[in-house]
Amino acid sequence: MTNQSGEAPARRVVLVANLAVGALVDGGLTPDALRERLEAVGLTVVPEPRPDASLPERLAAAVEVPGIDAVAVAGGDGTLACAAQALAGQKIPLAILPLGTMNLLAKDLGLPLDLDGAVDVLATGLVRRIDAGEVNGHVFLINSVLGMPARMARHREARRGHMGMTDLLRMAAGLLRHLGRYPRERAVLSLGGTVRRVRFRTLAVVCGDYREGLGAVLSRAGVDGGHLTLYLVETLSAARLVRLGLGFAVGEWRRLPGLERHETDALTLDARKALRVMNDGEVVLIAPPLRYRLLPGALQVLVPAEDPR
Repeated sequence: MTNQSGEAPARRVVLVANLAVGALVDGGLTPDALRERLEAVGLTVVPEPRPDASLPERLAAAVEVPGIDAVAVAGGDGTLACAAQALAGQKIPLAILPLGTMNLLAKDLGLPLDLDGAVDVLATGLVRRIDAGEVNGHVFLINSVLGMPARMARHREARRGHMGMTDLLRMAAGLLRHLGRYPRERAVLSLGGTVRRVRFRTLAVVCGDYREGLGAVLSRAGVDGGHLTLYLVETLSAARLVRLGLGFAVGEWRRLPGLERHETDALTLDARKALRVMNDGEVVLIAPPLRYRLLPGALQVLVPAEDPR
């Protein structure tokens, strides 16, 4: 669609910034400053309809604004998963302003991690469909993790934005204590027509799969692969934890002993109690059974006009 001058009209976007994200909490940025940057590249920023509501409510309301071309979301991976909850299955694309700690989704999509570059993508980028995962109505874009990592996330959340070297050492010590203190999770796994009992330290369901190779830690091979990947670690001693970490570092972790891997588009995990689940870094308590399924091509996102791949 073009105007009378033959140029494409400026995109109309709603900007939703997670005020709890580090870059905003520390005072380095404000929503007004973000809005000015968007307007500086010719974007039309439509006011949020419910700026004082909770983040999920703000995102749900932003999707309903008529005549917009994208919802621009400023935050980390957990914020983007929250946005996907509102945008999955909709015709409105997600525009990412990566202000989180890891920004794993932005990296997987080849998005620039500097704010100016991300704003340029919002103004000039193309729409691409990516897969999402869902567990009991909770949408995730990267992974859903149970077991010890979800337990340890409580300590990270308590120190969000204030993590120093002492805190990192305490978390490492806590991780080693968790290896022996907590019993393994017990569940019944239904996968590919088979049902079996499992006990695990860590279980992860990944949208797509992780890449192998040196320097590929936590980066995925694709965002539209059309499958989920289940990883299961039944036991995790200190020695095995070190081997797993080294395997990730050198990119040869799939063949490590004790690491179980399956490709699927759906699975069910049943247990006697509610399970603590970490979806894209955010922890939620979910009552069993946990029903995982793939949502192929469910989310539209803006990516660079020139695919970096």
